[in-house]
Amino acid sequence: MPVEGETISALARRLRAGDVTSEAITEACLESVAAQNDSLNAFITVTATSAREQAREADREFAQGRHRGPLHGVPISLKDLLDVAGVPTTAASRVRSGHVASKDAPAVARLRAAGAVFVGKCNLHEFAFGTTNDESAFGPAHHPVDLLRSPGGSSGGSAVSVAAGMAYASVGTDTGGSVRIPAAACGLVGLKPSHDEISTAGIVPLSFTMDHVGALCRSVEDAAFLYDALAAAQPGNASPPAAHVRLGVPSDYFLAVLDPEVASEFDRACTRLRAAGVVLEDVAIPHASTIAAIYLHIVLAEAAAYHANTLDERPGDYTDGVRLRLELGRYVLAEDYVRARRGREVLRHEVDHVLAGRDGLLLPSLAVPAPLIGATTIRIGSTEEPLRPLMLRLTQLFNLTGHPAITMPCGRTAAGLPLGIQVAGHASATPALLRVARTIEPLVASAG
Repeated sequence: MPVEGETISALARRLRAGDVTSEAITEACLESVAAQNDSLNAFITVTATSAREQAREADREFAQGRHRGPLHGVPISLKDLLDVAGVPTTAASRVRSGHVASKDAPAVARLRAAGAVFVGKCNLHEFAFGTTNDESAFGPAHHPVDLLRSPGGSSGGSAVSVAAGMAYASVGTDTGGSVRIPAAACGLVGLKPSHDEISTAGIVPLSFTMDHVGALCRSVEDAAFLYDALAAAQPGNASPPAAHVRLGVPSDYFLAVLDPEVASEFDRACTRLRAAGVVLEDVAIPHASTIAAIYLHIVLAEAAAYHANTLDERPGDYTDGVRLRLELGRYVLAEDYVRARRGREVLRHEVDHVLAGRDGLLLPSLAVPAPLIGATTIRIGSTEEPLRPLMLRLTQLFNLTGHPAITMPCGRTAAGLPLGIQVAGHASATPALLRVARTIEPLVASAG
């Protein structure tokens, strides 16, 4: 039977040894969905029948001595943007009512080839265009620690499904932080690989130049398993000793607006890393103050272009907030879009520059703990801050630049809400980032 908080790595060993069957584990996950989904609202579609069939097939292959790898027979969930043959892809919107996918997205096909068992498709912020998961045609997903709070977005249902034991991992998308934000808010590992490493074909887009496919799971090792399957990569080499790791800490913009408990836990994590021999150096990204404006001019314009027809024909089928953002995208001038694309190149160069001679950049994942559902502002000290830009503040840079980034658990608030710490790596070097993350994971996890 499942072990609470069990990783894919641990389950894979039990499956290979014959100590447990995929069918039993899958059934336990489906029972967890049945028991909790009414309150957590993590899943839009539960694919129980096909999941049981996949699990039984995995068990038959195990009995024949065939092992496809660490994901073989493991129950996972998928964000409901990814096409699965014969299953609706709703994107959490009435706009896509009646849609049924004709074939698997390439990312799904790779997971299927790796033997993963799909238990269902998860709730999200409509069309992935939000950070809180509370604008969905199916209602908001709820945080497993506090039902009044958001699990983060847009892959909020995916994070809840893993944190609540409904699946061992989930695959989502990340355009401004939509894997890392909910992973951090729910105490998980969330990986956004480098841009274009994993195909986004067969996935409903938000911003075609910034969309990434990513993984939400319980450990960095599990994230590496999912990355290897999704990117058809060779398993990574051993992780470096902590004393050989050198990280830059971007200050100013990135550390200027933090909830006090986030700031405190980040400082404690840095102290532990230094004590273990990790070298931390202050660095600066000169044009960091332009990140939000550059991001908005690109994401609004690209999203509005994709939704142009349905926005004209079926505006009432969008949630109000998402429709408003899409309408705003129609007012982005071509010259502003081009200027933003140029600004992105400046930021990419600056990130490359501060990474030179270092293994990564270290910063918090999320400036605040999980917010209340429906909140539009949040208080930081004596200032009331707009929530949406604050949720994106620490993650969206690496969607603009395409550098890989990963969040890991890093303590909790006094109220028990999880917090996260983030490492960004060199462009097109996700395996190297994963090795560094595995080295520091136990150090930052014990910071709280």
